Amino acid sequence: MSHLMDSPYFAAGAAVFAFLALRIGLSSAKSRHYLPNPPGPKGYPLIGSLLDAPKLEEEPWRVYDHWRRTYGDVVYFEVLGQPFLILGSLEAAQDLFERKSSKYSSRPGSPMIRDLMGWDFDFAFHPYGSLWRKDRRAFHEQFHSGVVKNYQPMQLKEAHVFLNLLLTEPDDFLHHVRHAFSATIMRIAYGIPIKPHVDSVYVTAAEAAVTTVSLAAIPGTFLVDIMPALKYVPQWFPGASFKRKATQWKKELNEFIDLPFNHVKELMKSGKAVPSLLTRLLDALPDEKDPSRAEEEDRAKFVPATAYAAGADTTVSTVQTFFLAMAMHPEVARKAQVELDSVIGQGRLPDFSDRPSLPYVNAIAKECLRWKLVTNMALAHALSEDDEYNGYFIPKGTIVMGNAWAMLHDPDVFENPEEFIPERYLKDGQLDPSVRDPTVAAFGFGRRICPGRHFAEQNLFILIASTLMAFDIYPPIDDAGNPIQLQAKYIPGLISYPAPFKCQITPRNPTISKLVQDSILDID
Repeated sequence: MSHLMDSPYFAAGAAVFAFLALRIGLSSAKSRHYLPNPPGPKGYPLIGSLLDAPKLEEEPWRVYDHWRRTYGDVVYFEVLGQPFLILGSLEAAQDLFERKSSKYSSRPGSPMIRDLMGWDFDFAFHPYGSLWRKDRRAFHEQFHSGVVKNYQPMQLKEAHVFLNLLLTEPDDFLHHVRHAFSATIMRIAYGIPIKPHVDSVYVTAAEAAVTTVSLAAIPGTFLVDIMPALKYVPQWFPGASFKRKATQWKKELNEFIDLPFNHVKELMKSGKAVPSLLTRLLDALPDEKDPSRAEEEDRAKFVPATAYAAGADTTVSTVQTFFLAMAMHPEVARKAQVELDSVIGQGRLPDFSDRPSLPYVNAIAKECLRWKLVTNMALAHALSEDDEYNGYFIPKGTIVMGNAWAMLHDPDVFENPEEFIPERYLKDGQLDPSVRDPTVAAFGFGRRICPGRHFAEQNLFILIASTLMAFDIYPPIDDAGNPIQLQAKYIPGLISYPAPFKCQITPRNPTISKLVQDSILDID
């Protein structure tokens, strides 16, 4: 919200907008059957709770959780006439996002992202409707739980490349995590191999585009998202820097989408394309004369790009959290290694067939998702029609956000929720199905739950299991040789990342080192 205060449009434009919104609100209130809005901070005339709304650096999820203790599981407030609803419990999220999903599955309008930056191709930002259903179905067909098993060989290959990078350059582990994801999704989506230490125009373009949309998706970053008419302001107009940014970011986005797509199409013409998600989609296109051809070709172009965008930051952040957790808790890594040695032995590296036999490793993956969420507030939903809930009135257009952090840090559900404790998911040495699974909130809610979650969980498991099998992870040491106590510090934003940190990563023994080196001998 701090960016709003800096805008030259704030004083005049926001006041006019708020005044009109207030009049509309008062007018519609007469038809509400006199039900009150849910409880929450009342704010001030015209601006509402603008001054109370938490800024990113204040960790809004914690502020909203504090409000929950005062107002209840459903907290309502308005900012410049825009209603917001924060759901602080899993029960409330399930009631609205799942049981009333037909009303609560749209997205807030985002002129900056959709209209100016060009991200209207990504169904994650679509309003609820037929286009969203078509695009989501096309993505789901390539990433549902029955299909993602086909991607395991490529995920395993890139996991082995990742281990070799850790073996030769352990200090660059944060970079290697990002490379592991980029290389995996580029192989699967486009059939394009990404070599370590070789600059790739495809990855450079992709990361530039994903970084900018993560910034723009933070509610309140740009005033145009609250006052959509500003999108018509010319770029040269004072205060229109957002238009100039959007123009540059749209150019970067088009490069991200077009470069690998056009490359694969050319390879297909010459018969040299490697089978991939994109080649399957292009092979399945209707005939050139079919009236739906153009729309379906666009969809084929956008599904792989959406796959990259959906997983780029989320997967990377969670794996980096894993390294931080292991460096802070070496005893957890040792317990996992005992399990790995007993199941796998010393003669090979883990593969996906080992997953059911490694409950403690799976528990570590779950705790990484819960302990430090990638999206603490998840992506916002929008209410598409007036609704009533528990005796309260919620107006159409309300931006509804599930406080995923609160749901996965509820002390009534998770004892010592701020601590990293994989054992909380185990009972008698096996995963305990009665414990709340982090996936109920970590990947979004209702019909808007991330359709790539099965792929992400699969990738998370193999990277964690492989790393623990091959390496010991310890905190860094100071000049006197004493371990440095690491702190779990995170960079706030729509996507939460651990602040850069160091740790010691060393091979467990020479036999493991040889296995790691041999694992990439047949990789192209």
